[in-house]
Amino acid sequence: MMTGREKIEAALSAQGTPEIPAVICYEGIYLRDHWAQVTDCPWWYLHAPDMERQLAPRRQEIERTGQDWFDLWLCPSREDREAVRLDVRPEGVFRVDGRTGEETRLEPPRIGGWSPEGGLHSVQAERLPETLAEVDEVIPAAPSTDARRIVAEGRDELARRLLDEFGAQLYPIRHIATPLWRCYGYWGFEGLMTLVAARPDLVERACERLLACCIEEAHIAAALGAAGIWLEECMTDMVAPKAFETLNARFVRELVRAVRSAGMRSVYYFCGNPAGKWDLLFSVGADALSLEESKKGFVIDIEEAVDRAAGRCAVLGNLDAIHLLPSASEEVLRAEIARQIAAGRRNRGRFLMSLGSPVTPGTSVERVRRYCELVRELGTPSNPLRDT
Repeated sequence: MMTGREKIEAALSAQGTPEIPAVICYEGIYLRDHWAQVTDCPWWYLHAPDMERQLAPRRQEIERTGQDWFDLWLCPSREDREAVRLDVRPEGVFRVDGRTGEETRLEPPRIGGWSPEGGLHSVQAERLPETLAEVDEVIPAAPSTDARRIVAEGRDELARRLLDEFGAQLYPIRHIATPLWRCYGYWGFEGLMTLVAARPDLVERACERLLACCIEEAHIAAALGAAGIWLEECMTDMVAPKAFETLNARFVRELVRAVRSAGMRSVYYFCGNPAGKWDLLFSVGADALSLEESKKGFVIDIEEAVDRAAGRCAVLGNLDAIHLLPSASEEVLRAEIARQIAAGRRNRGRFLMSLGSPVTPGTSVERVRRYCELVRELGTPSNPLRDT
């Protein structure tokens, strides 16, 4: 039997894997939305300066879920952990800074991530840039921190503790948002799409500067001990292919090269409809491609994804996390997992069974665990040495 880490390492290699790994995407979202189901720890343990308290809920989530990879997390600096304490009071939980006496009330994580105020949950830019200088004013030319500083400050301790416990058996990953997708955080959807159409030179300048931050995050991930990087990208399916190449694909290629140079593998998660962009998606050179399930009026069949990949890179499954995972009968769930695994084996065994999007809040932890168990059962051939 292969470990989860061995399965993923093999799936991401040119040789492929005889045993298919089981993963879910966005472990942090899953933990947030299922806190009371996956752990008996108080929510404020996530903010505790004590590393054992930080570890406890993550340890329970990893053990109770049963997937084959896990996230590596940063923690507060050694100085902050020594100076800060948490006060649990009847009126709430407060972070108290012993250096200044400042008290900050902490809020528990909200299912779905919605803010307590409600309203519109999107970025609304007050003003769009009109010159390159204005882009430079808003977007830093260099990262605000680096890998050496992270380690020197002791912000790697939680990651090191997680690696000590789980790194031999499970595959450690970190997440990085791609440059064009990061632009949303500055200009919002309407602003970004307006600039892509009317002032692509400004978007290109922003992506050039944001790429430096992405590459430094890759170096930080390597310093923490990550083996793989999840490259996240949203909304770029609405960009025309020519602009997608100029403003996005060429920067993702550089990021993929930086990840590989740092000794890690990359999974490129493209959200949206890949129609008209299949060749561009493969051209970035990532070790694996992950796609959403069919929704929003488009269809993404894993069979087509595998046929297009043709063994050039690994493909992640896109099991429907919105309807099928939470609601389908076990027979339907089993059949879809078996279908996707069979398709993945045609990709020279370069396949990881995954979901098309994060686990929904209404999906039970038991169901997610069962999904992982079924992948383990169906993804292990009776003869592990058979040709995949």
